[in-house]
Amino acid sequence: MPVKITAIDVERLRLPLDPPFLAAWDPVPRAYFDASLVRVRTDEGVTGYGSGDTMDGFGGYADLFVGQDPLAIARHVRALETIAFHASRYWPVEAALWDIAGQVCGQPVATLFGGASRSLPCYASFGEALDPAERADAVLSAREAGFRAVKIRICRENAAAGVAAVSAARLAAGDELVIMADLNQWWRMPGDLSAALDVAAVRRIADELRELGVLWLEEPLPGADLAGMRMLRDQAGIRVAGGEMARTAGELLGALAAGALDVVQPDAVLAVGMSRARTVAEVALLGGHWFTPHTWTNGLGLLASLHARTSSPAWRCADRDVASNDQADGDGALMRAAGRSAR
Repeated sequence: MPVKITAIDVERLRLPLDPPFLAAWDPVPRAYFDASLVRVRTDEGVTGYGSGDTMDGFGGYADLFVGQDPLAIARHVRALETIAFHASRYWPVEAALWDIAGQVCGQPVATLFGGASRSLPCYASFGEALDPAERADAVLSAREAGFRAVKIRICRENAAAGVAAVSAARLAAGDELVIMADLNQWWRMPGDLSAALDVAAVRRIADELRELGVLWLEEPLPGADLAGMRMLRDQAGIRVAGGEMARTAGELLGALAAGALDVVQPDAVLAVGMSRARTVAEVALLGGHWFTPHTWTNGLGLLASLHARTSSPAWRCADRDVASNDQADGDGALMRAAGRSAR
């Protein structure tokens, strides 16, 4: 059994994108896709893998973990939280530690987390804004590929076009397909100083989306506007989702306590880590809310989110099956197959 962490290695990878990816929430076209592969090594030869955050600047903090017991994950989570206050959010380290725990125990991390779900429905999440005809075609392609739900981004710079794309998708796919919409207003990319849509404008959008049968409206307002999100929940008759890039679990718990969210979505390798995401999930579910973690990194980040998500029960709502942005069968320790391919 491993007793000490001997090293934490970070490898930076870059995939060129041609043509560039035009993310609806980013004013700068993305000409490449970056990934950081984290390897946590132990003195017994067990290596854990994680990915997600860029891990820039982590080298100065590695000594807080080297020499420690890799299975003392609660201790490491607290250490990562102290670093996150001063620097970045190095949650791929925690994911790699859970990978080690899964290998040592011979169990999937989802099982170590409680093993509440063995499978989940999934949805296709579209990152670019397209015109209505193109969006309808993309949605039909997703349906033909087996997806029962989709999520469509709406750019705040041209919200009317985004709503029109949702309308075209609904007309093309019919009522059986679950549709969610995302305004991406909770947080901003570095340097994005453009004005946010205010509550009145978002309320009008929410009214139109409700008429189109949209399951939830994601991140409709800046994260600090909890009162505005609660108003949308109370008055617009549409579910509100958010929290994918929250910096702390306390931020998410505060949003739930304020009545701002129906669906809480922390990213396990970008926001609050796997352990804290599970805690938030339990609080959300006990309060009658939904938990579906955000994931927008790579295969390893997706696996971390899957194991965090399957620790909580799958759920249904009154109007139709609820889709999650993950699916997993719990087979194998966290990231084992992906870790082998990475090597």
